[in-house]
Amino acid sequence: MKILHVTSDWKWTGPAEPMLHAVTGLRERGHACDLACPAEPSGTGPGLLERARERGVEPVEQLSVAQGYRPWRDRDQVLRLRAAIEKGGYDVVHAHHTRDLLLCRAALRGSRARRVVSWHRGEPIPSVLWNRWLWGPGALDGLTVLSPRLRAAAHETLGWPSERVLELPGVVDAKRFAPREANDAVARELGLAREHCVVGIVARLQPHRRFELLLDAVDRARHELPQLRLLVVGRGTRAREVLDEPVAARGLGDVVIRAGYRRDDYLDVLARMRALVFLVPGSDGSCRAVLEAMAMQIPIIATRRGILPDLIENGVTGRLVDETPEALAEAFRELQQDPATWSERGKAARGRILSLHRVEQHAERLDRFYARLLGAES
Repeated sequence: MKILHVTSDWKWTGPAEPMLHAVTGLRERGHACDLACPAEPSGTGPGLLERARERGVEPVEQLSVAQGYRPWRDRDQVLRLRAAIEKGGYDVVHAHHTRDLLLCRAALRGSRARRVVSWHRGEPIPSVLWNRWLWGPGALDGLTVLSPRLRAAAHETLGWPSERVLELPGVVDAKRFAPREANDAVARELGLAREHCVVGIVARLQPHRRFELLLDAVDRARHELPQLRLLVVGRGTRAREVLDEPVAARGLGDVVIRAGYRRDDYLDVLARMRALVFLVPGSDGSCRAVLEAMAMQIPIIATRRGILPDLIENGVTGRLVDETPEALAEAFRELQQDPATWSERGKAARGRILSLHRVEQHAERLDRFYARLLGAES
């Protein structure tokens, strides 16, 4: 098969890595799989294009960076994309965001290529008129979603035939994200000792991620659990408002450790966590940070938002909690007081990753789905 994945987002956001895993995984299965994406704007940090090239993927078309879709403004982009699709002779064109879906719909007029789109959020596609036109089965051949619940919702609310919707769980490189011993040098840099009970969070520092709830829980638990530490991994333009000032106001400066954005030593930072806490999914509905931690044998403390109840088996791979400081603080107490049970939950978490979320499985699912849409499945 010849397959083209298209994204109009240049950033290294949550949906970007699963898409790259799809491209490289399908290539390993013998397919001609390409990528079309934008370059990083001048003056920005590394984005999708840089990481694609690190993995040996050179885009066949560099899309323009723009917000939304405007037919007159984007006419040249549509023509360039159409030319790339015709030159590649693709059997399947797979879009990932609203803008690139609209670009592909315009570029594919008259084409026989199958049109596939991914819904990357953990909540069902809202059944409004615009979405029924854009995300419905009328002008598309296939849809991928993250869970059986979302697949059922697409059938019930948008009229998608079940055989044209693929349940495609989040994916993680389980070879890279594997259990490892804590790095003492990294621990010293972060001010962490072996006796500390470290709860971590990996998230952009934004108000909607509910850091105030997490800080209230830590504040509630810290007197009973003097070894408790909260390790915050992430960055954001509102860090002072979301984290620094609330930490100072609660007097949590010796309990909350701000690790910032990590790249080269990210795995060593994760390895120091006894559990990962995750409250509100961001742009990536698959909750990539959760999958990475689970792959590293780190159990999860999470709310019931989005895809989280589908990822975490309560009492087996972690704990699902109510969104209250009391519930979170109780989970922290369990973590410190019963480390053996939580260690077993970490092992079960990695077991789930190996059984459902590996790169090879991700590519195989897409391979079979595309073949079915093309009428070529054996």
